[in-house]
Amino acid sequence: MSREFNVIIERDSEGYFVASVPSLAGCHTQAKSLDELMERIREAIELCLEFEDDKAETLEFVGMQRISVEV
Repeated sequence: MSREFNVIIERDSEGYFVASVPSLAGCHTQAKSLDELMERIREAIELCLEFEDDKAETLEFVGMQRISVEV
């Protein structure tokens, strides 16, 4: 069975790519390249699903928005 998940990808201050899956609590990883990141996030999703027992919340992706806030 194949399932799809939304993955958020960001880059940290040291240049690492960081991926997280909003519908799977604690499902995240990092890597120096996007290719390596994709391999690692697939592994992380598979591991999270083993422990979630199909309890992953299905969310419909709507979009991303960057918001500026004065601090």
